[in-house]
Formats: sequence, structure tokens, C-alpha cells
Amino acid sequence: MNTGPTNPGPAWAGPAGAAATGAVVIGLDLGGTKIAAALFSADGTVLARHTRPTPARDGAAAVLDALAAAAAEVDPGRRATLLGVAAAGVVDPRSGMVTSATDSISGWAGTALAAGLAERTGLAVACDNDVRATAGPELAALPDHRGSLLFAAIGTGVGGALAVDGRMLHGSAGIAGHLGHLPSAEATGLPCTCGATGHLEVIASGPGITAHYERLTGTPADRLETVAARAAEGERAAVRAVTTGATAAGRVLGGLANALGPDRVVVGGGVPRIGGLYGDALAAAFAAELMPPLRGLLPEPPLFGHDAAVLGAAALTTTLPLHHPGALR
Repeated sequence: MNTGPTNPGPAWAGPAGAAATGAVVIGLDLGGTKIAAALFSADGTVLARHTRPTPARDGAAAVLDALAAAAAEVDPGRRATLLGVAAAGVVDPRSGMVTSATDSISGWAGTALAAGLAERTGLAVACDNDVRATAGPELAALPDHRGSLLFAAIGTGVGGALAVDGRMLHGSAGIAGHLGHLPSAEATGLPCTCGATGHLEVIASGPGITAHYERLTGTPADRLETVAARAAEGERAAVRAVTTGATAAGRVLGGLANALGPDRVVVGGGVPRIGGLYGDALAAAFAAELMPPLRGLLPEPPLFGHDAAVLGAAALTTTLPLHHPGALR
């Protein structure tokens, strides 16, 4: 699957009232290894970019400091009035809190993300989970503003976003869309990082496929690309590991499609880029689950490229609650 065009196109509508105020917005994307920042004009034009490493082992305060520094670096003239941040972890946009997180960022769970960043930057801040933010432009690009979307991001983990009738679902504590923690028959008995067993992430993610190959062969594999290369050469265990992960993902997505009735299903992340073997197996498993009204619906690659997360982060300022400086005082 390719990643599609990188031009923001029609998905950016600008902040509410941007046409009248000429608002400039900062978008921040926080991952476990990198912070990406972009400065957007009201019409979605990228005015500046910046990246820096995430100080993931230094604690939440250091990460918030780094986010604020990235915002300052990308906007030295202090033109922006709003800031949107897409962050790793379970993020509740209403409270502005990180309600749960893995140890990829030390001490990240419980962080007052929006208030802490507003205090450091002096800007009004909107925040959300990184996958939902990335899915936002995909939802906005649907021709019907009341369209529905099922979005999956399959990489080191398995994340997702659900939008129904034009509205992104957030759920209690911001947990909606965590597709990696749906049950999967292919993962039966396998322990998940969340503490449960048998979840999709442990068989369909990049590390999950690699671990399955190691279980099948008793041979270490350093990364998913190694398994994919062996599968391309026809190695039976590698083919099985790749297609098992893809089939598991396709079945879960097909079942969700029956429940949600999406107009579009998008599958992004690093794992789908390993080749046609994966994509074909996922698509076949997905199609096999669909009820008659949905037959013909196919998983598609994302429309937006490397700017998707920062673009989506900036667009959060148009749809989610804004958290203003002073809340921590």
C-alpha cells in the first residue's frame, strides 16, 4: 500500500473563524522517538517544519518542555494563536489528560498534556491520540460531511480511529479506537502488553508477526522486514507469519465494518508497506466477513503522507475543546 499524496488538500478547513482572523496554527506530533512540528497558515499551507528527538526516558515534564521547545522553534515570530497536539497514549481530549500509556515514554500516563503545554507556550491547546488525529483529515476528505470511517494504523502496535456520521468517537477516558485490544482467534493464549491475552496487537503488529515467526521456527529474527524478505523468497514459516497477522487484522476490521457501516476503511502504518502478500491476505479476510450491503468495500491506503499527523493535530483546534493557559495556576 502506498501512502498517497502529501498535499493537505481539502481536509484542512482552518480553525473556526480562520478566514476572518487569519489564524496561524501549530501542529505537534509526539511519538516515542520523535517530535514533529509544523506551522500552518489558515488555508493549510505549511509555513515551517521542525523535528527533534523525544526525551522519552526523562519523564513527562521533560517531554512537555520538548514539545514547547518544538513549538517555539517552528514559530519564532510567535504568529500562532492555537496549538494542536497528537500524542502517543490514550488521550482524553475533554480533560486534556493522558489517561493511559505504555512505557515507551516514561511516566506519561496521568500527564496533564493540554494544560501543561498551554502553560508552557501561552497558547490555547487541543489534544488527542495520535492515531485519531491522523485519521481526522481522512474523515474530512470524505465527500459527505456526515460520512463514516474505520481507520487502522498497524505498526509497532495496532491503533485505530472510528468515526460515525461525521463525528470522531472518543469514548470514556478517550479510549475509543484502540483496535489492537480487540480479541483475535489467531492470538489465543498470547499475552498482551495491556495485561490481557489473545488481543489482535500481539499477532498483527510488526513485533507480533516477528514473534510469531520466531515461535514457528525457533529462529530469531531481528525485525519485521527480515521476515517479509524471507516470505518474499517463499520460506513457508515466514509466509505463514505474515499471512496470519494480515488475516487476523482483516477479520477484525471486517467485523468492525459490519458493526459501524463505514463509507471508507483505511489501513495505514508501517506493516502494510511490507508488500502484496500482506495486503492481499488482509483484503481477503476482510471481504470474507462482510455482510451483503458492504460487499465491494475494500481497505484502502491513507490519502495523506508524512504530514498527516501534524496536519491532523492542527485541525484538532477546529473540532475539540481548547485548553487555555492558567489552568494549572
